[in-house]
Amino acid sequence: MRFEILRDPVWNNIRVDDLTLELVDTEVFQRLRYVRQLGWTYLVYPGATHSRFEHALGTHHLSRRTLALLCEAEDSTSIGEIDQAIVRSAALLHDVGHYPFSHALEEIGALHHEDVARPLITEGSVAMLLSSRLGSDAPLKVFDLIRGRSDSPLQGLISGSLDLDKIEYLKRDAFMCGVPYGEIDVDRLTNSLVLVDDPETNRRSLGVQEKALSALESLLFAKYQMYRNVYWHHAVRSATAMYKRLVEDAVRADVVGVESLARYTDEGLMHRLESERPTPLLSALKERRLYKRAVEWPAADLDDGLEWIATDRKRVADIESSLASKFGLAPGELLLDYPVKTEMLGLDIPVLRRSGAVERLTGEGWTGTINLPTLSEELYKSARWLRVFTAKRVTLDSSRVREVLERSR
Repeated sequence: MRFEILRDPVWNNIRVDDLTLELVDTEVFQRLRYVRQLGWTYLVYPGATHSRFEHALGTHHLSRRTLALLCEAEDSTSIGEIDQAIVRSAALLHDVGHYPFSHALEEIGALHHEDVARPLITEGSVAMLLSSRLGSDAPLKVFDLIRGRSDSPLQGLISGSLDLDKIEYLKRDAFMCGVPYGEIDVDRLTNSLVLVDDPETNRRSLGVQEKALSALESLLFAKYQMYRNVYWHHAVRSATAMYKRLVEDAVRADVVGVESLARYTDEGLMHRLESERPTPLLSALKERRLYKRAVEWPAADLDDGLEWIATDRKRVADIESSLASKFGLAPGELLLDYPVKTEMLGLDIPVLRRSGAVERLTGEGWTGTINLPTLSEELYKSARWLRVFTAKRVTLDSSRVREVLERSR
């Protein structure tokens, strides 16, 4: 098998085989060169201009490295070459359905990027390559791994509590942003992954050795720090809120269709909006005149009754207009932002104990160890904030705003 070496600032040398190179050369994958990994984060961290293309190659690299370690450790169960190639292909292609500027458009109700990926993987040039090299059922096997519903014991490498995507993006994002928050013990984690007989499902599945629990802690703290300081930085969330409103308005005006959004690159979509429907909001975003924080509350001070702000975009738009009118602002000059609820570290994974027993680490944690699930929830609540952004600095009565939001639940 012929290999090429790609140079990468995070992982140094990335080895890619013929099939990988052919997949990379498809139009589906090449679009990722022009979709930023972190959306509008570069307006705050100038180095955060890296793309989904680089991240996908890094995830592929980690899959190759981890599969090699698993094959070395597996005495009784071999991992076939075809199975390995399918996992590596899933690692490479897991983000091909991403919208321009990363996850933001999923927050306005657009189809999840993994579902967008289905026709891109199971039809067209990518499907032809996978079918011709790995078998006619390969495209669907790759997609099932990406969607997290494969029966493969290796499912956890692509979608799970400890998937390689998570490890890769935390390392790369921290590096490119120039922050010291992504320190993950990658070698310890990847060397501690094992295939075990899951006592709950009675099936072979990916697990982790008990000795890696401290490395799991490093993953949790890295993710918390990145969310608190980078992904959910108030200025990043301001730009994201502006962008979501901009695209929503364009969809309502029939400038772009929701179903076509995933075909655009970052700059392609912005050019379309600028040429078809220039607005003050678009100009403000392009010129980095970001909306200002007027009121904010940490998630720890809120109850679940306000979760609709993160998910019900139609109701949010109505409340934004109502609040803007109450405080003498024009429509679109007041925006609500509450990041979609995410788990800091969703744990549901079999652990090979030092005794040789296999037990599942879940939300209940274990006596005698750091309760990672509980700690994860507490860290999450301190990183997530509900904010009201306004186009200009204004003083809002926080109690009046809160009253309106709580009456609307």
